[in-house]
Amino acid sequence: MSKPVIGFAGMTHLGVNSAAAAAARGFRVVGYDADAAVIAALRAGKPPVLEPGLEQALRKHARRLSFASSLDALSECDLVYLSADVPTDDAGGSDLAPIRRLIRSVKPVLGKKAVLVILCQVPPGFTRGLGMPAYYQVETLVFGRAYERALKPERFIIGCDDPGAPLQKNLETFLRAFGCPILPMRYESAELAKIAINCCLVSSVSVANTLAELCERIGADWSEIVPALKLDARIGPGAYLSPGLGIAGGNLERDLATVVRLAAEQGTDAGVVKAWIANSRHRRDWAARTIRRLVLEKDPAALIAVWGLAYKENTHSVKNSPSLATLAQLGEAKLRLHDPAVRIDRHETFEKPLEAAQGADALMILTPWPQYRAIAPAEIRRALRGRIVLDPYAVLDRALAAKAGLEVHTLGRHA
Repeated sequence: MSKPVIGFAGMTHLGVNSAAAAAARGFRVVGYDADAAVIAALRAGKPPVLEPGLEQALRKHARRLSFASSLDALSECDLVYLSADVPTDDAGGSDLAPIRRLIRSVKPVLGKKAVLVILCQVPPGFTRGLGMPAYYQVETLVFGRAYERALKPERFIIGCDDPGAPLQKNLETFLRAFGCPILPMRYESAELAKIAINCCLVSSVSVANTLAELCERIGADWSEIVPALKLDARIGPGAYLSPGLGIAGGNLERDLATVVRLAAEQGTDAGVVKAWIANSRHRRDWAARTIRRLVLEKDPAALIAVWGLAYKENTHSVKNSPSLATLAQLGEAKLRLHDPAVRIDRHETFEKPLEAAQGADALMILTPWPQYRAIAPAEIRRALRGRIVLDPYAVLDRALAAKAGLEVHTLGRHA
């Protein structure tokens, strides 16, 4: 039996990484997007998103990949994944209208035996509400590790009308190629499973942020506590225990907003979720509060260098970026910016990190890019006019920074 041809409708972050992983697993893949410029770039091996390993994968498996801006290209596919990113606003609300339009566009070109799979994240009730044969598959990609996770998933969660019925043959053939467990369940369970996963992640982040802030006040060090938690089988080595500047990126926020909305509609309690949201916003504002207290209240004309604008390392995404939220709170402060993948026009931006730091009264490292870890604290001290560094993610070596004469402020550590 020949392998099924796999189609992906929507060459966004989700679609491109999923398509590359499918090709790497030996399947012929068709990628569709209405944006002809995106398709032209993909044909040249240039993805529209930044992800480690993605561009290399597109080039390596190019013979199994084809890209088109015409919907007709999907007519040869046995499986078609709806893989467009769902737009969200700053409050985490989802705009499902573009997804519904894409479904209406794709449906007429599907072959008689083709299977439609909703891969983009939708709220409970969406897939059943389509009133057409389809599956829902939970995606658990992570910005900065998306291709890796698409290629080596931990499991597949599949929403279907009848969880007791066998999966359609082509879908099962495709999923089995990844060598991980397959968990069929009713549509609503699968849609809520995605939210449940993200709520557990948010819970870990909120615990880390709450207790790390306490560490800063009482003289404890959160980085000393984390290894003890990761050796606890009930928490584990993969737990989200690093403190950070709140929850960012859009996906986790969307699920929190969905739970709050559903709880209001159904008359259930979501107080803990509202508390997570409040905790996230409080922690997000740590950098602005701290730089104002240490520098700007004493000298409003001080020059501040900022390293990192993306919401996390190894991505170009600035969705709900704590860094951009910090800049917005600093008003008319004089800023010098650097980011390896992001440019904004409102402030002076530099090609190299040390150029941005040159002559600044303080430095904020707001995204933990690997490039920043490679810069010696002594070089930073020589570039700066002042000595204060806000390093929430502990990018710098603490001992070397102290030796260089830097005053470093880190989440979870007493200054």
